[in-house]
Amino acid sequence: MATNQSYIQTKKLHITEITRKIVSELPNDVYDYILALGDSTQPLTRYAYAHDLRLFLSFLQKENPKFSSKDLIAWTSADFQAITARDISMFMDYLGLYFNDNDVMVSNQELGKQRKFYSIRSFFKWLYRQGKISSDITSLIDPPKRHEKPILRLDTFEVKKMLSAVENGDGLSKRQKAYHDITSIRDLAIISLFLGTGIRVSELQGLNVEDLNLEDSSFLVTRKGGNQVILYLPEEIIEPISNYYDIRIHDESIDENENALFISLQKKRMSIRSIENMVKKYAQIAAPLKKRISPHKLRSTFGTNLYNETGDIYLVADVLGHSDINTTRKHYAAMNENRRRYAATKVRIVDSGENTNEEDS
Repeated sequence: MATNQSYIQTKKLHITEITRKIVSELPNDVYDYILALGDSTQPLTRYAYAHDLRLFLSFLQKENPKFSSKDLIAWTSADFQAITARDISMFMDYLGLYFNDNDVMVSNQELGKQRKFYSIRSFFKWLYRQGKISSDITSLIDPPKRHEKPILRLDTFEVKKMLSAVENGDGLSKRQKAYHDITSIRDLAIISLFLGTGIRVSELQGLNVEDLNLEDSSFLVTRKGGNQVILYLPEEIIEPISNYYDIRIHDESIDENENALFISLQKKRMSIRSIENMVKKYAQIAAPLKKRISPHKLRSTFGTNLYNETGDIYLVADVLGHSDINTTRKHYAAMNENRRRYAATKVRIVDSGENTNEEDS
């Protein structure tokens, strides 16, 4: 049987293969740069850099006459030396709205623009350190600003309503209810695991049957970067997890070589997209005004609840698998919101009249 580690390794190899295909069509300097990142980054990070640099160089080739006469693969360090700060600024503007190779309209928001800028900046810093260009023009450009948005999370009432929808099918359409009878136990286990442990959707998707230890109420999770840790199940979610686990291990219709814990209707490991769509389906019932509830928002809900109960930022960071404590602080917006709500109960615009002085009459 395939192990959790081998499944994750297979994903990494697949991403690496795609990345190699991308850089094979790009200049040697890009290939050398991606190769140099090998010891310090994960395959998905290298893929993102390669993808962003291909988009940037393709933009220059298509939109800038200065670069249009030369194939990308033939570019030299001199071509990168010729790129100006204005070229990069124009690319940032282009990212706001353009058509990709499949003639599909693409619009990058603040986060997408910021990521692509830092991909370019990282590459130019490497070119400069390697002596391939005489100066780093990206140091002259302010990165795109990203306005922090309040982190969406579910409140206690919404969590109860969501769990009720999963268990009973309340609020589902007729078509959705047809599948609900088949998937409700699995869906409840997944939603419970998100809300009760705060794991990432990629971590949940990668779980295998042998990673779950119900005797110890624990499970083994592979974090970003490949590190493995043991997390523990809260008592209130042990039952839904156990109910699904019992069905999963006795389902003889599943291929014996398929070791995934969470299985799709096609009897294969669930995809991240299908998990996200499932969460969205129930979230729309529980919190119709919150349009962007995703597995990550359930993770934020867990982070806030854990901090509310413990007040321990380092514990929350450890359980969530955050390497930077500042990332964890984002889960505390709800604490400030609670204080603001409390303040609203203490302010009186008009005196009740109980202590009205006679001279004020």
